[in-house]
Amino acid sequence: MNLPFYIARRYLFSKKSHNAINIISMVCVCGVVVATIAVVCALSVYNGFNDLVAGMFSSFDPELKISPRTGKVFDPTTAEFQKVKQLPDIAWFGEVLQDNALVRYHDRQDIAVIKGVDENFSHLTLIDSILIDGSFILKDEVADYATLGVGLSAKLGAKPGFASPLEIYVPKRDEKVNLSNPASSFNQEYAYIGGVFLINQQVYDEGYMILPISLVRQLLKYDKEVSSIELKLADGVDISSAKKQIKVLLGDRFIVQDRYEQQEASFKMMQVEKWMTFLILSFILAIALFNVVGSLSMLMIEKKDDVRTLQNMGADDKLVRRIFLFEGWMISGFGAVIGIVIGLVLCLLQQHFGFIKLGQTAGAFVIDAYPVRVVFTDLLVAFITVAAIGLMAAWYPIHYLGKKWFS
Repeated sequence: MNLPFYIARRYLFSKKSHNAINIISMVCVCGVVVATIAVVCALSVYNGFNDLVAGMFSSFDPELKISPRTGKVFDPTTAEFQKVKQLPDIAWFGEVLQDNALVRYHDRQDIAVIKGVDENFSHLTLIDSILIDGSFILKDEVADYATLGVGLSAKLGAKPGFASPLEIYVPKRDEKVNLSNPASSFNQEYAYIGGVFLINQQVYDEGYMILPISLVRQLLKYDKEVSSIELKLADGVDISSAKKQIKVLLGDRFIVQDRYEQQEASFKMMQVEKWMTFLILSFILAIALFNVVGSLSMLMIEKKDDVRTLQNMGADDKLVRRIFLFEGWMISGFGAVIGIVIGLVLCLLQQHFGFIKLGQTAGAFVIDAYPVRVVFTDLLVAFITVAAIGLMAAWYPIHYLGKKWFS
């Protein structure tokens, strides 16, 4: 066995002549344990919320989205897109034409994003799972239908089954506004209300309306142009490899985004919050670990006679310093391991049983209990952080006080 490690282990667990040293060492370990538990649980909860938000967006966003790098619309019938459409990795290929419009119902009106989609939209997303009223329908033999976000539906006072259609207005492209008759500067179409969806995301619930793409083309006066192409991959296909393959076919004129990139701002904000919380907890961890300075200093004073004996037996200063360096590492290491294990157990219990609730009233939030997902890299980061801060905390008493007492 490594001699410095063996002696350090004996020093850590053996009874000291002054009981206060044992108490300080245990308090130091407990401080590291508590801080490590906090780091593991906090990072896991952020992972859980990240998955929750991703699941909400997945009900409306496609797996892959192709949009032009410059301009608003493009032609989806070119040879490049035909090659993309024929890729074996692509299960569903949907055309989308999207723009802003004024939506009016009786005496109420609001600005909304009209998203024109084709019949493949129900296969590209989980639209049926987020409907809270009506059904998802684009058109029938006599009329076009709109599916509204719940917030937009409330603003307009419109629900499925109402007899009157929505009035949709879009400014005419490439035409100046006729000040004497402003109404003539708008294209107008009608759509009945087919359904209402709820995603629990304000940007969609309060501002989006799904329409048949043919109706949106009539409003915007386009023949075959689209603003984006939405794709669903076949089962088992790796998203990153499929995205690279599509980028090669389309070149630099188009942007290919997965779900995380489509909502990049939201997910980046969550990641910033996650790691800022980790940074704050790391400062608390550093304070707990700097108790190692006091613990090692007192231990070095108590073991001064032992060190003299080792030096008389031929031990050099390097071996003596390694003994107390191992002592500091074991204090932080044991605390880190115990904290990670306890934190992991708490996270798994919360994941399966949901002991800690988001609120006292059931149904007040999207979910009742805090979501949790443990990621191995987070555990590794927590352990490395504790080890690194523990090393810095042990460095001072060993390399500065040690020179004074043992040289």
